[in-house]
Amino acid sequence: MDNTVGSLTEEQKSILIGSLLGDGTMRKKKNAHLEINHCFAQKALVDWIFSKFDGLVTTPPKWRKGNGNREAYRFATQKLPILTSFYNLFYRDGRKIIPDGLKLDPISLAVWFMDDGSKSRSSIYLNTQQFSKFEQFKLIDFLKEQFGIDATLNKDKIYYRIRIRTRSVKRFIKLVKEFVLEEFKYKFPSVMTL
Repeated sequence: MDNTVGSLTEEQKSILIGSLLGDGTMRKKKNAHLEINHCFAQKALVDWIFSKFDGLVTTPPKWRKGNGNREAYRFATQKLPILTSFYNLFYRDGRKIIPDGLKLDPISLAVWFMDDGSKSRSSIYLNTQQFSKFEQFKLIDFLKEQFGIDATLNKDKIYYRIRIRTRSVKRFIKLVKEFVLEEFKYKFPSVMTL
């Protein structure tokens, strides 16, 4: 998958969108860059995303010590105009938002799930607490309109997150299963017969 600087493949766009729905971060001065930063348990996801963006990265993922005992495994892309357009779509006044009319696909859903998904006995949660309730309702509408997936907001302590309703879990898994790395299939509810 050779890539010239200045363009992203459809797969890279999907991965970028899925990452930004999760913990992916972008920063911008003149041009923007993407930073992928996770704990040890997410190492396989960081390595996989790096393998898809390695033509846009000059330094491979590295361990980095943070505050206290926190360690992170991370990489950042180069600062590029093609990433700036995504930054302008997903950020307002330096805060990540959910843009209107966002188009999702099974790859972006899978990346989002691997990044920020969790399970209960029969449901899937997408940890969207970083977004406002209004933005979370937009995501719920996108899931329904684009995939026929029913979801609702679930209160997690004082914040809200998205819960895929039990009746839509099989549909969600069917969409993402082929793109979810083996290391993250434990996030699928165990009661589901797939």
